[in-house]
Amino acid sequence: MFNTGLVQKNIFIINQTLLINYMIDLTDKIAYITGGSKGIGLGVAKKLLEEGMKVAISGRNKSSLDTAVQQLGGGPNVLALVSDVTKLENEQNAVAKIIEKWGKLDVVLANAGVGHFAPIDELSEKDWHQMMDINLNGVFHTLKASVDQLKNSKGYYITLASLAGTNFFATAAGYNATKFGVVGFTQAVMLDLRKYDIKVSTIMPGSVATHFNNNEPSPKDAWKIQPEDIGELVIDLLKMHPRTLPSKIEVRPSRPDKK
Repeated sequence: MFNTGLVQKNIFIINQTLLINYMIDLTDKIAYITGGSKGIGLGVAKKLLEEGMKVAISGRNKSSLDTAVQQLGGGPNVLALVSDVTKLENEQNAVAKIIEKWGKLDVVLANAGVGHFAPIDELSEKDWHQMMDINLNGVFHTLKASVDQLKNSKGYYITLASLAGTNFFATAAGYNATKFGVVGFTQAVMLDLRKYDIKVSTIMPGSVATHFNNNEPSPKDAWKIQPEDIGELVIDLLKMHPRTLPSKIEVRPSRPDKK
């Protein structure tokens, strides 16, 4: 006699086993974070290291990178790379150094960004082009430099956009243009690369307690998203069952600052 109850029980056990197997152990996974010397990039790096990952961070200023390495505790699981994301060759060299040191690359977080805010009739051409070069060209260069390695590892490419990538506001024409671009770029890339089993997401934060726009983080920023919160979000993405892809994630403070 066919025992449907036993079959259902066995299917449940198999499914649970598969689910456990898909709960990815991040130990010794390799991550590359651009703009990793402070702010969100540094906060994500801290959380990934806590998970046992090896993390390379890049930035344009060696002194800032050296300070960040100290804050991360140094050691063999941290690699600091001087790289300017506006130059494809710099990013290619950064990825080559990661492969030379660790042999593979599993996760890339294109985080480097800058913002200049002024009414459009006052926004300088220099500031416009700097935002385009870093915020938009930068994510392209980082991906172009790393995509072959991500194909090999069936890895994860994440961009750091902003709620300004879907909500426009006065004085932000240039910044909005770049972040709307990052969101669109990332979603199209997601469609291009999923056939290689590369997962692609963009994270769109609201107010974060960082040095962005000349802010100096202090207790007054306690209401804001903290950089480590974004790190926890990245870990959640990396550990999610591969059948599911949160491709565009908006994240904001639970409650706005009360003036």
